[in-house]
Amino acid sequence: MRIAHLNIFQLILLWLLGSSLTYGQIVDLKEPNPYKKVFIETDNFGSSYLDTLAHHYRNMKTDSIKYSMLNDLSYYWHTRNLNTALDYTKEGLAITAPADSLWYGRFQITQGAILLRLEKLDSAQMVLESARAKVHSSDLAFLYTQLGYVYERRGQLDKAADYALKAMEIGNRLNDTKAIAMAYSDLSNLFWKQGKYESGVEYGLRSLELFETWGITDLDYDFTLYVTGNNYLALENYQQARKYYEQSIIIGERYGFYNNLSDVYISLVDLYTYLNDFNKATEAGKNAVKYAELLENNFMIMRSWLAIGKLQNKQENYPNAIESLLTSINVATKDFGDAYYLSSAYKELGNAYANEQDYKNAHDAFSEYDSLRNEVFTAEADHRISQLRTEFDVAKKENTIVLQEVQIKKQKSTQQLITIIAFLLLLLLLLAYKAISNNHKKNKLLQSKNSEKEFLLKEIHHRVKNNLEIVSSLLSLQASLIDDPKILNAMEQSQQRVHSMGMIHQKLYLGEQLATIEMKDYFINLSDYILHSFGKNKHIQVNIAMDELELEVDYAIPIGLIVNELMANALKYAFPNNRTGSIDLNLSKNEDVLVLAVSDNGIGIIEENLKKGNGFGTHLVNLLVKQLDGEMVLLIEKGTSVRIEFQTIKAA
Repeated sequence: MRIAHLNIFQLILLWLLGSSLTYGQIVDLKEPNPYKKVFIETDNFGSSYLDTLAHHYRNMKTDSIKYSMLNDLSYYWHTRNLNTALDYTKEGLAITAPADSLWYGRFQITQGAILLRLEKLDSAQMVLESARAKVHSSDLAFLYTQLGYVYERRGQLDKAADYALKAMEIGNRLNDTKAIAMAYSDLSNLFWKQGKYESGVEYGLRSLELFETWGITDLDYDFTLYVTGNNYLALENYQQARKYYEQSIIIGERYGFYNNLSDVYISLVDLYTYLNDFNKATEAGKNAVKYAELLENNFMIMRSWLAIGKLQNKQENYPNAIESLLTSINVATKDFGDAYYLSSAYKELGNAYANEQDYKNAHDAFSEYDSLRNEVFTAEADHRISQLRTEFDVAKKENTIVLQEVQIKKQKSTQQLITIIAFLLLLLLLLAYKAISNNHKKNKLLQSKNSEKEFLLKEIHHRVKNNLEIVSSLLSLQASLIDDPKILNAMEQSQQRVHSMGMIHQKLYLGEQLATIEMKDYFINLSDYILHSFGKNKHIQVNIAMDELELEVDYAIPIGLIVNELMANALKYAFPNNRTGSIDLNLSKNEDVLVLAVSDNGIGIIEENLKKGNGFGTHLVNLLVKQLDGEMVLLIEKGTSVRIEFQTIKAA
């Protein structure tokens, strides 16, 4: 599902599929595990997943599953409305307080994540510190991430970086790819705030790569796309920034991440402002405010109006800029805490007043800007971030050395393994040679026996053919002593039938195949023999329009006899007084059905003589057709046409 750095086309396709197809079912009460945990076990669902969780969590009989669903409902509601999220969190805290300390601690982490976004930073820190002793070690990376956000919002970027490192240490210890990816994402954001944009891009891309390895498109992956775009924007790489923003918007709209959507639209205001595309910048500002107000999040509302004020300054619309920036600053209460964005708001406000020649207010705004900026960009914070970068570079080199040492050990182990494998291969080759030699001897013996059996079979067919020729000769001798025309005719017909069977055995011992007969060549030889027997070879032409067809002996002999009888009938009755004409003969196979067609352009024969017939030949044809499970159709029109269908697969 995930390809490194998803391009815009793929994400648009993802969004289209998501809006047109049925998403995977995340709750199925019939399953042993009725809840497929969102953004952990699956991301195959749309924006209605919160409604699904709200509808089903109370019906869960297992407390742990119920708590898990309610906690997810609480946490992911903070992407849409913080107060609703807090209501669900309070419910979770109420039902777990007396019964389950672990889940109570997990609900506290969720509560802390919501409180810090409600600008209640002290309360958030207190709740998160309280949860630390209750939860498992696997929960601590997430807890430290939220504590890092608290310090980031206070402008204490050095402490925020320390918590990001703590989360990464836990992720490495537990082999938790998601935790490591989140730590890189947070560091990318901190580098961006410190103005170290190249490092921000580097760590953002590292984070995205790990998220894509993890394989789930979630809230934090979406946020990392936004953060990476911010660093590209600061580096004036507008094309890359826009690509990452648009990818983030597609994911945000699919899952309803209003907080990320507001973030991205705020940055798009800046992007389009830099590109002097003021119409798109204005539209992005409206979207930023819309999603921030849906969240009821003052932090997002403040930043949205800040972005709009910066746009209006760029447009030299200073009165509106002053109004927007004052709105931004007024939204930020005393507990707002984030001096980084407040300092930007006062800087822009000072510029707007200065351009309106209101120098007193401009001076006050710039003074406030300097004071707030000094809170954020302290020497300690800058030193810690620089030290952090150095530590990572050193750690990276040390890891490289360790990896090289490991690689050398692996190479030695590989060489030893190759030596052992080579020895085993040599042994296997010797055994294989011995086995092949034995098989070769066996094959030669089998080939010799097969040749012997083949010779014996051909000899049998040869002898059968010779015996049939003897019978045919005896019939011929006997016929020479008979004067009665009817008896003489019967003897001659019998001789023809015996000869048609003898031709089968002749082809078997002369041909390469011992079990099948090529029927086209057989029909050619048989028709030549019958024409000569009746002395009609100068008057009648036999047309055999068919492809080569191999048949087993069990089918070839009776079909040969049938053709013999049908051609004999045609030569006797269809062409009186040496009349010229033709006989068409065809045999074809369509899947499991053989179709034999014999027709002539003579005067025709009486239908009853063939179907009910009084002669032995007619009875023989009927018997042979029944023997082969066939069905015969007779058509008399401008000659006689006989069509017989045989099933080649017989019922057991």
